[in-house]
Amino acid sequence: MSGHSDGIRRKKGGRRVEFLIAAKACGGGVTTILWIIAVILVIGGIVTLVRGAFLYGIVLIIVGLLIGPGGVSIFC
Repeated sequence: MSGHSDGIRRKKGGRRVEFLIAAKACGGGVTTILWIIAVILVIGGIVTLVRGAFLYGIVLIIVGLLIGPGGVSIFC
């Protein structure tokens, strides 16, 4: 597939280019805040796993990974 009307070039079956463009759109302050929130959620998830609440701990870790600005982020 070549370019679309929005000027984003996509690979067949992939959205890698869109994620890269979205990651560059984050400002420095937003990135820092998202990292802090993500770290708190992941550490909280690990502590919750150690305490025995496995499902809640896994959910916290996954949410933390989705919020953090590195890799896949639902906000940036």
